[in-house]
Amino acid sequence: MSDLRIPADLLPADGRFGCGPAKIRPAQVEALAASRLLGTSHRQAPVRGLVGSVRSRLADLLGAPDGYEVILGNGGSTSFWDAAAFGLIERRSHHLAFGEFGAKFAKAAGAPWLEAPSVASAPAGSRPLLDDVDGVDVVAYPHNETSTGVMHPVVRAAQGLTVVDATSAAGGLAFDASASDVYYLAPQKNLGSDGGLWLALVSPAAIERIESIAASDRYVPESLSLKAALDNSRLEQTLNTPSIATLVLLDEQLGWMLEQGGLDAMAARTRRSSDTLYAWAEARDDAQPFVSDPEHRSQVVVTIDFDASVDATAVTKALRANGVVDTEPYRKLGRNQIRVATFASIEPSDVEALVASLDWVLERL
Repeated sequence: MSDLRIPADLLPADGRFGCGPAKIRPAQVEALAASRLLGTSHRQAPVRGLVGSVRSRLADLLGAPDGYEVILGNGGSTSFWDAAAFGLIERRSHHLAFGEFGAKFAKAAGAPWLEAPSVASAPAGSRPLLDDVDGVDVVAYPHNETSTGVMHPVVRAAQGLTVVDATSAAGGLAFDASASDVYYLAPQKNLGSDGGLWLALVSPAAIERIESIAASDRYVPESLSLKAALDNSRLEQTLNTPSIATLVLLDEQLGWMLEQGGLDAMAARTRRSSDTLYAWAEARDDAQPFVSDPEHRSQVVVTIDFDASVDATAVTKALRANGVVDTEPYRKLGRNQIRVATFASIEPSDVEALVASLDWVLERL
């Protein structure tokens, strides 16, 4: 299959369809090359101004209600899960686990100073119901499960703080920010930056919880302290030295998203791209969307199963040999499928070209 040469007029102009790290637009790279901030102090006004711009633009993009703040810290979502176990969960949490990343947060919440978390699970490709659970003070779930291509609406839980993993959703899915208390993310998906940073839109109730736990006798490492992240964010900085390049790429992407029409425009863009792929899969006899319920299907991470007559590995290898990369399925899912990001940076026309390239390859299997 690696010997197949897809006609150039069928190929996407940009063949990057990875689910993270994801496509970075050329304009972002140009902004990075032009930046005079690399190699300068992150405690001085120019970099603090950059952090302030990121916080302000992200709040605008997500439609932050009055009283909500954007905070940020070093490390990605994995670091945030540990920070939440130290500084956000008071006693016990409830988690929806319908893929790799929701389950990882539930595992992190099993810290010895907390009560064992409650977990509602569902098989890959579906999602559990958000039921009431007594005695919990945090309810956590992904807005979008990157591993499986299932999305969950952002709805407020009946009890506790509503904490939403938005790593692959933020900037690509519309939502009501007032329905969550913590909407946290790492910026290497729709927001077109590199990893190593977490950001969160937090409500007044979440801020009160962070400050309350910080004032208690619970031990919290400074590097995982949400109170330290809150205090430093209000100073337009991070506790430790951040990647300036990550911030520059992120700031440029946020500016572009706002110029294009904001979150509604980005959501329409990702919906167009994902609809193209789902319609293609449903029209073929040898493929189908992995997520059977259309209401559960992600519009930013599309998973498509092939039947036994198609070797998905051969398909992704042929695509990769032609410069169309990162369409492989999530490694732990172990299915005969492709997984395609339809993030905001990806041109819908390139998704249409991907479909044409897939048809060409499948005809020659």
